[in-house]
Amino acid sequence: MTTAQRLAVIHTGGTISSRPDPNGTGVTPQQAPSVPGLDGVQVTDYQPFTLPSPHVTPPHMLALARLVTEVAPQHDGVVITHGTDTLEETAFALHLLLPAHLPVVLTGSMRHMEEASWDGPGNLLDAAQVALHPATRGRGTLVVFGGDIFDARTVTKIHTTAVDAFGGYPGPIGRIDRVAHAARVEYFATPDARTPLTPPHLDARVEILYAYAGWQGEGFEDAVRRSDGVVIAALGTGNLPAPLLPLIQAATVPVVLATRTHAGPVLPVYGYPGGGATLVAAGAIPASFLNAHKARLLLLTLLSSGLEVGAIRRVFAQDVY
Repeated sequence: MTTAQRLAVIHTGGTISSRPDPNGTGVTPQQAPSVPGLDGVQVTDYQPFTLPSPHVTPPHMLALARLVTEVAPQHDGVVITHGTDTLEETAFALHLLLPAHLPVVLTGSMRHMEEASWDGPGNLLDAAQVALHPATRGRGTLVVFGGDIFDARTVTKIHTTAVDAFGGYPGPIGRIDRVAHAARVEYFATPDARTPLTPPHLDARVEILYAYAGWQGEGFEDAVRRSDGVVIAALGTGNLPAPLLPLIQAATVPVVLATRTHAGPVLPVYGYPGGGATLVAAGAIPASFLNAHKARLLLLTLLSSGLEVGAIRRVFAQDVY
């Protein structure tokens, strides 16, 4: 007799669990959805919290990582339902915190359960079948949306309302389709080896500042004063207006340079005042391909782990996360 596969589904709220609030205005998380069409699979549901994703914080992410670590040994795969606004941030935090051999898949929906076009059931079934597929093990935390399978490092929300709301350069790493109810999962890339981070908490304070034409550094010194680290969503390949150069040179906390551009790496190319090469010489840390909010989570995790700026610089330079 074949032993039934076991799936853990961790519900956190979001649109996939939402409907119009009868006691107020608008849509709110209310009821966790069930996985449809999983014959022969034992499903165990967990609900550590029910939140809209703008209310999810790094401590919630750490609590999820610990719950996954607790339940994963008893299951063949783990699915997490989540609101889409910060889904990519939770996915990346779990990518940092969990070992790659655990098959963990996040999903959600863009439409709520009382809409005729509710996309929750299809996404949830896709996520479940990806989590249980043998080729998923070893790939770390993934996001499944609209049949596409994304790496937690590169996935991002690219549309505020469309059902196919997720993308990110260089695109999906795999795809799930169904033929006569059978899941067909294909991957286009091989996983990278890495070691999970194990901070005792995620309470370091890291702020994000957004660069723009004519920025004179307003808010930078205040952010440095009240935080443990700063990430700047810089221009192009990691460039800033000239007034930021002496501010970064004088900063007393790590300053990481990401880019506000949709895709591409941060590279220290330009040598004019505020160009990437001068900023790195002044102490700024390039974020490679990570966008600003994922660079923030990596810096926050490294600071919470007790790493000093030199070690933090090496982690970003090695680009292993």
